[in-house]
Amino acid sequence: MKSPVRLERRLEQPRWLNWAIPVISLLGALVVGAVVLLATGKNPLDVYWRILDRGFLSQRAITGTLRTATPLAFTGMCAAAAFRLGVINIGGEGQLYVGAVGAALVGLWIGGSAPVGITIIVMVLAGMLFGAMYASIVGILRSQFNTNEIITSLMMNYIAGIILNYLIFNSRSYWRDPRSIGFPSGKPLEKRTHWPTYEIFGTSVSFGFLLAVAAAIVLWVIYKRSRLGFEIGIIADSPRAARYVGIRTKWTIVAVTAMSGALAGIGGASQVGDFAHYLDAKGLQLNNFGYTGIVVAALARLNPLGAIVVAVLLGGLTNAGYSLQGPDFPSGLVGTLQGLILFTAVAGEILTKYRLRSNRNTAKAVAA
Repeated sequence: MKSPVRLERRLEQPRWLNWAIPVISLLGALVVGAVVLLATGKNPLDVYWRILDRGFLSQRAITGTLRTATPLAFTGMCAAAAFRLGVINIGGEGQLYVGAVGAALVGLWIGGSAPVGITIIVMVLAGMLFGAMYASIVGILRSQFNTNEIITSLMMNYIAGIILNYLIFNSRSYWRDPRSIGFPSGKPLEKRTHWPTYEIFGTSVSFGFLLAVAAAIVLWVIYKRSRLGFEIGIIADSPRAARYVGIRTKWTIVAVTAMSGALAGIGGASQVGDFAHYLDAKGLQLNNFGYTGIVVAALARLNPLGAIVVAVLLGGLTNAGYSLQGPDFPSGLVGTLQGLILFTAVAGEILTKYRLRSNRNTAKAVAA
């Protein structure tokens, strides 16, 4: 039996879809989540109000939300940068780990011997370098050997996790605190190397979050105003046409993948410099920042500025979930909502490229 509707590709995408689809995706996820809550005997309005209150409506809540949003913004931009080229880099998780390793290394090495500003700059650069080098392996394998980057980037997440555990739990490395007894821990950074926090309208904002906003602006400029951004658009639309006009597609794939890893690496550096102040192997792996970053990129429609907004939204959801944990709050609700948001965002992305058409009208036109 023939379907009553069909998908027809749009020749042009209306501009209003750029903001309408994310909004509709979010509302759709909330509606489906409300149905799930009703099925489990919960009041959706009460649950959503509690999430809103604990995640966004007080200065303390916003401070916690921005803290959680910081690594999500970096991993979201990491995924968006690669996806925009057509390279499915899902290795932001491992690249964040490696960036944290590099930032912790130079932070411990420099210690109090250099001015605070120099220390922060070097930690950021180390995170970028380590993340970029680790991600470039995926880019080289893709460009030179046509290896599936989904598999390689996913496998390298596990390798990075093994390296992280080895440095803290299974060796007496430079990163491990020799004074930790019973349960191994990372060596703490000196207080003067901690990244600063700023009070903005009564809300504490970390240096890492401000750095994420700056990185999003730079990335947006690269997409919209640079030759590299122009070449990325051509390669994403047609790699064959890009090669025909002389664009070095292999070099671009490696460069963009490295840039993607550098963004995740800054997120790892921020976790060390802003929050943990040591290489926190267990904490980094429990939070799954890299995988949530894929949700951020999808809902932001690969827009780096949109990734900041979505990261704050998901950071608020996560922060509210932490503060509301208890017997009267569904423990898996936050993860369920994030999954529903990703699902509706993917469905919405289809509607930006295709429109629904009725087959009945086509049949009538043929008959006439």
